[in-house]
Amino acid sequence: MIVKSRVESLELQILRMLNARMNLSPKEHSNYLYLEKGYEGEVIFDHWMEEVEKGFLVLNDLLLEHGNTKFQIDSLFLSQIIHMFEVKNMEGDYYIEGDRWYTNTGAEIKNPLIQMERAESLLRRMVRELGYNINIESTLVFVNPNFYLYQAPRNLPIIFPNQIPRLLRNLQKQFAPIKNTHTNLAERLVSLHIHESPYNRLPEYSYDRLEKGITCSHCHTMNTTVTRKTLICNSCGRRENIHQAVLRSIRDLQLLFPEEELTVNKIQGWCNSIKTKKAMRNILSESFTLSGYGRSAHYINKE
Repeated sequence: MIVKSRVESLELQILRMLNARMNLSPKEHSNYLYLEKGYEGEVIFDHWMEEVEKGFLVLNDLLLEHGNTKFQIDSLFLSQIIHMFEVKNMEGDYYIEGDRWYTNTGAEIKNPLIQMERAESLLRRMVRELGYNINIESTLVFVNPNFYLYQAPRNLPIIFPNQIPRLLRNLQKQFAPIKNTHTNLAERLVSLHIHESPYNRLPEYSYDRLEKGITCSHCHTMNTTVTRKTLICNSCGRRENIHQAVLRSIRDLQLLFPEEELTVNKIQGWCNSIKTKKAMRNILSESFTLSGYGRSAHYINKE
């Protein structure tokens, strides 16, 4: 049973919007692609785990802190023991020498096992301080079929893509009744999850610097055309009802500029495609509430 669902991080959502509307620096663009690929891998992992999640309490995307140290957990499967999974969507050829990991070109990368072991150690101490005595097993799961790791010792807690079905079978053998102890621990961990604002990590941007228009909901490009009822992506061919496309674009505006008031002029300029204010008001009136009059009039989210 899923106790905490996985959602796209706010940082990923905003970087995706900025990538479509401005030129990110090489470092910023690399960070955006890293987050995008990481989330894609976690979704692949979740799809695999649908077969066994009913037998566990599942907590996804936990950001916790213990001893003034923050640590991230991709997925926890809690029952008689705690299974902690670190998910990687790496592709290409890599190799290990000692405790160091390298790409096939010889460039050293961070050892993901060290990251996982650090999180496991902090989680173990946290769980014990909360008053629970439950064993923790951590596993590094690679989900990309185009990944290969050379010179990997056999005893490492690693699951490769072709081993995931075996992992599922092993987890199914561990199905056991969920007790109140497990439910209480899951609830405590969720309550300790940190909601961290990403705005101080984002590149600088302003309304005037961003390209205006409505992005494609599928490939996230600005290469779109608006007809009377449909948004058409000229890159991937995706078609979307214009009403839904405008509402999605408004949500983007709210995430990028949470302090900005939503006015007809502001939204019309942001979407840069709805020709009449009447059409924009009709869309807004269905999902937002008009507040104020005259020049102070703006729209707020319906309660």
